[in-house]
Amino acid sequence: MSGPVVTGEAVALELRPAKLLSRGAAVLIDLVVTWLVFLLVMVGVLVTTASLDEAAVAAVSVAVFLLVPVGGPIAVETLSHGRSLGKWACGLRVVREDGGPIRFRHALVRGAMGVVEILLTVGVVACVASLVSERGRRVGDVFAGTLVVRERIPVARVPELAAPEPWLAQRVNGLDLSSVPDSLWLAVRQYLGRARQLDAQVAAAMAGRLAGELATRTGVPVPAEVPAGSYLAAVAYERRERELRKAEAVPRGGVEAEVPGGGADAVPEARDVGREIFSSEGGGGGEGRSGGQAGTGFVPPV
Repeated sequence: MSGPVVTGEAVALELRPAKLLSRGAAVLIDLVVTWLVFLLVMVGVLVTTASLDEAAVAAVSVAVFLLVPVGGPIAVETLSHGRSLGKWACGLRVVREDGGPIRFRHALVRGAMGVVEILLTVGVVACVASLVSERGRRVGDVFAGTLVVRERIPVARVPELAAPEPWLAQRVNGLDLSSVPDSLWLAVRQYLGRARQLDAQVAAAMAGRLAGELATRTGVPVPAEVPAGSYLAAVAYERRERELRKAEAVPRGGVEAEVPGGGADAVPEARDVGREIFSSEGGGGGEGRSGGQAGTGFVPPV
């Protein structure tokens, strides 16, 4: 996959620090590209400033050096939210410590420190700092509050979703989930799979943001008495149940099953109807948990 999305800003939920080898390869690619551009620009500058005196040529050369080898990577990381050409090729990205996307000030600090760590010391300081740091951060990352993470990681298997409480299931069974994009479902899935591994405050903030995005898509606000994490789990469980019922309603041949007493839109599920009959207090006369249609009490023979 191209990279897990959680916050809607191309940020990985589980921050997996990049290894020194992959970071070194990304830096090498960036340096080769940067210096090639720098040499081409310098050739053009020397040709166009041949009539100027030595002081003017030296001033222009310093300006080009500051703009290309120093300012170029800063601009690229800012505009791409932490993905330079080398990091894109190696599947890496620079993010904030809390997992959010970097901004200009983060890229500026990293770029300024990179002049000393990478350019002036041929990468020795950066390598030593990355080896000493627990998460492979160089000095620029420490001062900027950033780290380099792996983007191309497999999607973690989401743990088995438990059925929500009946009152919570009733609150989410009528939600219109048709306008929720797949990217948001992917973010919810990844959050549920990684929530226990995240810091409590970071997990709560992510859950609140995802719940707010779901509420915007469905048009129904999140119940005030329901924690955001529980709400996400309940909605994910409801969506999975709907998909299971939809799959069971269509046999392998692709033709929708016919059930006495209704068309394809009124197909009851034997398993869920039976479960509702024996578990509901009303004995099966209420509404289905997810279908939203009145139950008939009829259980098709198995």
